Amino acid sequence: MVSTGYYRLWAPGRGIWAPCWYSAGMSEHGTGLSEAEVRKVARLSRLELSEVEIADSAGRLGSVLGYIDRLRELDVEGVEPMAHPFDDANRLDDDVPVAGLPTGALLAMAPESEGDFVKVPKVIDDGGGA
Repeated sequence: MVSTGYYRLWAPGRGIWAPCWYSAGMSEHGTGLSEAEVRKVARLSRLELSEVEIADSAGRLGSVLGYIDRLRELDVEGVEPMAHPFDDANRLDDDVPVAGLPTGALLAMAPESEGDFVKVPKVIDDGGGA
């Protein structure tokens, strides 16, 4: 059985309440994720999840997949594809050179620097990719 409820979705700097359909670990179509699958998704997403979060995420991700299955059942014959729900277009300003951010100001904002460079964590060749 699928219930309707609200999850608090995380967005940087704010929480968003969004309706979703869920049940205890399984979607309406039986799309459950194993904890091993959740661990793999977390690793690929570079997320550190606790055991409680892994168990909780299995149900939530299964619900998302179940909802996608429900959307696949919709008859969209004759519905024109769209990239965005609004008719807004990108604003294309002229390319006009402007003064850049001074190196000192950039380095002052960086959490770590080395010489005149911003130091960032290594993300390539660390074994964390697919």
